[in-house]
Amino acid sequence: MMDYNWYALYTFPRSEKKVLARLQESEIEVFLPLYRKLRKWKDRKKYVEEPLISSYIFVKVSEREYYKVLEVEGIVRYVTFSGKAAPIPEKQIDAMKIIVESKLPVILTSEKLHPGCKIRVISGVFTGIEAEMVTFRGKKNLIIRIDQVGQSILVNIPNEAVETIIEEEK
Repeated sequence: MMDYNWYALYTFPRSEKKVLARLQESEIEVFLPLYRKLRKWKDRKKYVEEPLISSYIFVKVSEREYYKVLEVEGIVRYVTFSGKAAPIPEKQIDAMKIIVESKLPVILTSEKLHPGCKIRVISGVFTGIEAEMVTFRGKKNLIIRIDQVGQSILVNIPNEAVETIIEEEK
């Protein structure tokens, strides 16, 4: 049986949705986190879906499909560290999916936030997510780090919805 891993791909600017469609046509498992944003023009306002992380898309592939993905128009390259594509833990992808599906406001930041208390969400739409609790701009937030793309997703969450993870559990 082949091992499948999630990887981040860097796309041409504003090509994420086209790349998503092309990868789906190729029957590659793909995830493009989108959020609704109010766009304003001179004559109107409209909600549009935009990528949560600009110019990035995530694929779950085996070694056999690894190079096939690079043939898709609009993809620049895999996100790499030391010349090798960096696999992304399934837990981080699952957490992003839950956050996007919740449709709650999120903050995306590339600021280096200090590690905080490890927590597990015990109630609400994020139940089961393991993350860190941080204070950011005066609010308590749950943070999901995606180190491979240098981004963190912050969601405001009440203290009573979380429990501390004791390190011995791991």
